[in-house]
Amino acid sequence: MTGPDTSDLVERIQQEWAQAYPDLDVAPIGILGRIQFIAARSSHRLDRRLEPHGVTRSEYDVLGALARSPHPLRASEVVSTTMLSGASITKITENLARRGLLVRRKSERDGRVVLLEPTDAGRELVETELPRRLADDEAALSGLTPAERESLAELLRKVSAAVHV
Repeated sequence: MTGPDTSDLVERIQQEWAQAYPDLDVAPIGILGRIQFIAARSSHRLDRRLEPHGVTRSEYDVLGALARSPHPLRASEVVSTTMLSGASITKITENLARRGLLVRRKSERDGRVVLLEPTDAGRELVETELPRRLADDEAALSGLTPAERESLAELLRKVSAAVHV
């Protein structure tokens, strides 16, 4: 997914902003623009991989949250472990249940609580796609040394904390 200008796209955009608004410090664009660029490319790649399964990225995120949990989860727990809203979780889980990728059942302790867990088919989809997704991520990071990866992760952790506020 790289072309002649792809790697310099953010730099070009940053320079255009600097020319249009010379009194502003546009340096953050060089960092956050690259983060957005990487996220958009990674998301697009994942969307293409999920398309044959008829599953969206959000649906995959829900199935992934359920697949990595050692026990069924309440919808609110899925919300807290994904970047999705409660309303979208409800819609997504209804769609996934209708397609046989997850089951919704009432809690034995409290009948008002609905617990979610992947079906065998839902778990298989995650187990099929996770290695591919990790391979794509590994390819994206292949130019970094282990120390650079660790430094980058720490720096991004700090940025994440700042935006979380």
